[in-house]
Amino acid sequence: MLLDVIAVETLPDYRLLLTFENNEQKCFDMKPYLNATVFQPLKNPGFFKLARIDYGTVTWPNEIDIAPETLYELSLALKQ
Repeated sequence: MLLDVIAVETLPDYRLLLTFENNEQKCFDMKPYLNATVFQPLKNPGFFKLARIDYGTVTWPNEIDIAPETLYELSLALKQ
């Protein structure tokens, strides 16, 4: 089942606090992805903070995005 991201908050150390459409909150670590060519602009903390939601996933300017299924499957659930 594909779940859309409905909210994103940037956290220190290149992490994303995500809320999915089922109201589940998870934390995703972007650090392992920052050396990929497409994600290198995110190494700039100011640019990283420009994260927003578009079409159910996290996006940044210049058409940078990450698949919502990657965000959901590889993020850590927050303890309730």
